[in-house]
Amino acid sequence: MANQENIAASLARTPLYQLGVELKARLTSFGGWEMPVQYGGITSEHAAVRTAAGMFDISHMGKFTLEGKKVIDQLQALVPSDLSRLQAGQAQYTVLLNSQGGIIDDIIVYYQGEESSGIEKVAIVVNAATTVKDKTWLLQNLNLDEVKFQDLSPDKVLIALQGPQAVKYLQPFVEENLQPVKAFGHLQATILGKPAFIARTGYTGEDGFEIMVDPEVGIELWRSLCDAGVVPCGLGARDTLRLEAAMALYSQDIDDTTTPLEAGLGWLVHLDTKGDFIGRSVLEQQKANGVQRRLVGLKMPGRNIARHGYQVLSAGQVVGEVTSGTISPTLGYPIALAYVPTKLASVGQQLEVEIRGKAYPAVVVKRPFYQSKTKK
Repeated sequence: MANQENIAASLARTPLYQLGVELKARLTSFGGWEMPVQYGGITSEHAAVRTAAGMFDISHMGKFTLEGKKVIDQLQALVPSDLSRLQAGQAQYTVLLNSQGGIIDDIIVYYQGEESSGIEKVAIVVNAATTVKDKTWLLQNLNLDEVKFQDLSPDKVLIALQGPQAVKYLQPFVEENLQPVKAFGHLQATILGKPAFIARTGYTGEDGFEIMVDPEVGIELWRSLCDAGVVPCGLGARDTLRLEAAMALYSQDIDDTTTPLEAGLGWLVHLDTKGDFIGRSVLEQQKANGVQRRLVGLKMPGRNIARHGYQVLSAGQVVGEVTSGTISPTLGYPIALAYVPTKLASVGQQLEVEIRGKAYPAVVVKRPFYQSKTKK
């Protein structure tokens, strides 16, 4: 018990931590943070997001701003996506790459526009466990004589309000009209009379918003949304929701040894429309010759769950490894992501997963496993 208390004491806590305690959330260690894994239960929280609205404290994620002339030009050299296509108020999901084409992290770049002085403003949100690594990489590869870099991570609350009724629940607290905001759009807004950054992005496969505000505003907004009927959700439901939508989890499904082409993120790679960037030569080679392995979706019968690290078999031989797996609360059967050789990656391919020493059947299926009918 004393050891557990020492571990908890060493973990960081978000400004919304006490609200989780008040709601009797079950807490867990995640990426150096003590975070709610569930409140009322993973299944009920998952269902709330799929049918109405749920909210997540994601304040642990890294939050950076960049200001300066030609900020986008500098970022172009660090990602495979063509950021020059972004208009003010638009965002791009992309990845930071190392020289081997491996994924340092998956991030969202929010382009806030260019002032009359020529100063561009950009916000970037990164994963919690990679915040320090990403910050170091960016500072090493940006010209800081031209770009002002600010780390807002410890100073801002980030709340994800997700679900088909997200607009209905959030709009009463926002002065601006949210309806015109498109998917991956964002705006500077006013929430509860205070400045806020609102983006129509998320990690659940549903419509929804990610809201960045000062801590005192975040606490008031969380309480207000809770009183309005929005269901507080933890990391457990966040994981089952993102897996149904086949969204990659950094350090499990993607990492610095996997390239976006191997991970099924080829749509982020714009070789034809942009110049040089870190890792380009590796991706060009993979594009020309094909990749040796691919991340695929697996469906399994029964209730046998393929967990992270389980071996994938073909004809009795180990051919790959599961990266993420769960029983889908929405679909009612086990689903998983796994890397397998390209020749075994076609939809319909029959494979097996070894679970506790026994092989169970699995079939490669199209991703995502679940697609919202109401997502904007």
